[in-house]
Amino acid sequence: MGWFGRTFARGGTGAWDGTAGRPRSTNGASSHHLIWEAPPGTWSAVDVVVEIVEPPTVAALYFWALQVSFAGPRSRGGGAHLGLQWFDRHPGSTAVNWGGYGPNGGELDGSPSALPSAPGNVNTRDFPWVAGRAYRLRVEHAGPAPGARSAWRGSITDLEREQPTVVRDLWAPGDRLVSPMVWSEVFADCAAPPTTVRWSDLAVEDRAGVRTRVTRARANYQRVGDGGCITSTSMPGSVPGSFEQRTATVRTTAQDAVLDVG
Repeated sequence: MGWFGRTFARGGTGAWDGTAGRPRSTNGASSHHLIWEAPPGTWSAVDVVVEIVEPPTVAALYFWALQVSFAGPRSRGGGAHLGLQWFDRHPGSTAVNWGGYGPNGGELDGSPSALPSAPGNVNTRDFPWVAGRAYRLRVEHAGPAPGARSAWRGSITDLEREQPTVVRDLWAPGDRLVSPMVWSEVFADCAAPPTTVRWSDLAVEDRAGVRTRVTRARANYQRVGDGGCITSTSMPGSVPGSFEQRTATVRTTAQDAVLDVG
């Protein structure tokens, strides 16, 4: 499951106001995004801290992810998304996903994962995340990969236990990361009980290991006309320096508004 090629897909026909019922987008999800306003640079790593403040209570798929695109000297190499999922096909309904798509739209391949997967999905693995706990999502260049590609490592660190876990490597063209964003993709009814995810410590990192914080992000929502819910919003978080995304709420931040939490 993911954002690529589907976020703005048009939904079904008939009256739809985005307040209740399942999203009518092609993939059955409603998505909203925070597009980072990162400074210019050549970035070899991107990371962010995610915390599921208010978890889902319904048996529907929720996906909260860091997205990056891959770029090289002459072209783009596709992109990928790393994040937490609430998905009842996994033990405790908790999982982590690291998957993506190449420049021609095909799914990226990569290394095996050491994490198990109850449904046997190569991208989505069992992972016992805990609501209210902070996790660092990190994508970084990890050397060469087969087929003259780069290995892009996706990892997650439980910050309470200081316990890092490598999900696996994806293999994609390109030698740098561009266009980072975070998002929520929700397959539940627009009027399902509210959820909240908090994003903090957004950062990009160059080849020398110099980190630069990102404190500004632009809000984007899947249009109601494309089957999205109007009951979602992004906003500065209740914790200083953070952003939050909420469902089943009143939209308080307009499309394309830039949020600054610096």
